[in-house]
Amino acid sequence: MTDNQDLDLSFLYEIADGSNEFIVESIDMFLSQTPELMHTIETAIAERNWSVAGSAAHKLKPNLGFFGMSGSQGTMQEIEHLAKTGAPDIQLIEGKFNQVKSVITANLRKLLQIKTEAEAQL
Repeated sequence: MTDNQDLDLSFLYEIADGSNEFIVESIDMFLSQTPELMHTIETAIAERNWSVAGSAAHKLKPNLGFFGMSGSQGTMQEIEHLAKTGAPDIQLIEGKFNQVKSVITANLRKLLQIKTEAEAQL
């Protein structure tokens, strides 16, 4: 995937109804919560703590959907499912996580840029 192939802000702009303040606040919340959840998932996978990995993946899914990251949301759902089986294929779950991590990391940079541009219009 390219940097922002899995980023569609149509829904955000629709519900923002022209409010740059809403866009900034929404993106800011995503930028603060997502890295924490990703770190929790990454640590939990490394520690083979499947209940924590599954729970954090579950919490992250709606946020990804809100920002139009349907591909990443689907992969996170797979990670959640694998973790909740209790004894997942370690290479499979790590591979899926690394794949989605690179896309989300790129999208975090793009969202920071969009937030900065929206703040300039406040």
